[in-house]
Amino acid sequence: MFVPNIVEITQPSAPELDVYARLTEAQLRNRLEPEKGVLIAESPKVIACALDAGCQPLSLLMERRQIDGPARELLARCGDVPVYTADRELLEGLTGYALTRGVLCAMRRPAPRTAEQVCAGARRVAVLEGIVDSTNVGAIFRSAAALNMDAVLLTPTCCDPLCRRAARVSMGTVFQVPWARIGQTAADWPEPGLARLRGLGFKTAAMALSEAAVSIDDPRLMAEEKLAVVLGTEGDGLARRTIAGCDYTVCIPMAHGVDSLNVAAAGAVAFWQLRAR
Repeated sequence: MFVPNIVEITQPSAPELDVYARLTEAQLRNRLEPEKGVLIAESPKVIACALDAGCQPLSLLMERRQIDGPARELLARCGDVPVYTADRELLEGLTGYALTRGVLCAMRRPAPRTAEQVCAGARRVAVLEGIVDSTNVGAIFRSAAALNMDAVLLTPTCCDPLCRRAARVSMGTVFQVPWARIGQTAADWPEPGLARLRGLGFKTAAMALSEAAVSIDDPRLMAEEKLAVVLGTEGDGLARRTIAGCDYTVCIPMAHGVDSLNVAAAGAVAFWQLRAR
């Protein structure tokens, strides 16, 4: 019978708890040594998706009642890694927030992939330009998974999809949909990034409000063999240079005086309408 490695928290200041309590997302990511980067997965479902994707667990943090409850199967999958536990109040004080379904897991970040790798064989990809809200990034990934997008590409200024909140909002789909950064610095986007997409055979569709935009149900869009749907930042939308460099400018027809949708909602509509047929 499997017996988990339970460690009762007696010293919240213990250094082994730093990943849950005192390291920033940037420190967890460890850009200087990516192979040592850590992510925090929150909730049994998200942790299970990460394990299915091959992520290596380092430790868990959970309420006592989870050990023989919903997290029991997870513990068996994680082997003998430390399982730090305490009551709900202590854990909230330690992390600064209520744990979703009472479970966190520190995991080794997967090795990054290139745009060329994730786009190999793809027909429909989403490109996120400068989207910084982790909730929006997570929601876009969830829609991309549900509506059969083949990959997601992120410009250098986008939020990290593996940050705790984005991964949780995505319901773990950040571990299922292939993704990569399309460039590492601001100079890599938009012109160099769009050139890379053209080199991979993609036509690009900028989702933007413009008098020159075609409707999202334009048959030319759906006839494209390979299409990249480009979504802009929450406030200003896509940069003018990005719109100018794309093959199409595309809009979703609006009613009742509404001028636009939230970027996550717009992404879901675009993914459904422009999916490969």
